[in-house]
Amino acid sequence: LHHFDSLWIADHFYGFDADKKEGFLEAWVTLTWLAARFPDVMLCHHVLGHGDRNPALTAKMASTLQVLSGNRFGIGIGGGWREDEYDSYGYDFPSNATRLRQLEEVVQICKLMWTDEHPTFTGEHFSIDDAAATPRPDVVPPICIGSSGEQIGLPIVGRHADIWNGSHRGGDEQWIKMCDIVRTSASDAGRNPDDIACSITVGGDLPETDADSEAWVERLQHLRSLGADYFIMDFGHPLNVEPALRFAEQVIEPITAG
Repeated sequence: LHHFDSLWIADHFYGFDADKKEGFLEAWVTLTWLAARFPDVMLCHHVLGHGDRNPALTAKMASTLQVLSGNRFGIGIGGGWREDEYDSYGYDFPSNATRLRQLEEVVQICKLMWTDEHPTFTGEHFSIDDAAATPRPDVVPPICIGSSGEQIGLPIVGRHADIWNGSHRGGDEQWIKMCDIVRTSASDAGRNPDDIACSITVGGDLPETDADSEAWVERLQHLRSLGADYFIMDFGHPLNVEPALRFAEQVIEPITAG
């Protein structure tokens, strides 16, 4: 694991098979276990659907894990998208625009509860009243916001995120367009756009051959040339350690060395 610098856990209640037999571990419990099991890596969610938990409770859980992990936690959060999960578990699932506006208030509440002795907030969707979250973290958890919405989501990233988690599914042109929205929104909010790191979620199969590894290197180097600072790798459910070690040695090492 020393080849990887962080661990990310998806926030889903069950898998994606039709009969729901695929196991999916709860995200907060799993990341807390990993924090104890692997003491030398950063920890984050990919990404929390904010509607699954009360905003103040989310802030409290985050501050607790930051303290217990020795400042290795960053909160990954988004508007949530999987309506069937919300319905199955009895959560409200308002419109996309509403969920994103709620997300901005959640982030504001988190920041207050991590830094203010007597955090109070009244918004359109959520409110807190002297919601102390002691012990507050010495290091405020960096906020990673996952979004691709051009009208609401990406401007929220520009206003509040330390890390943006995006997707390259739309190709180079769409990625560059989304980057420009984030940077412009940050500038409009009085922030330095360079303070927002860009991460891309990259899916695919682990390499089985040297040629596979070379293709991975080429792919990731291209994304780096487009401004990606970090890659969040999604390999599905690999059962063999050898391809993971191959990826670490033949892909991670040459890219980080370069």
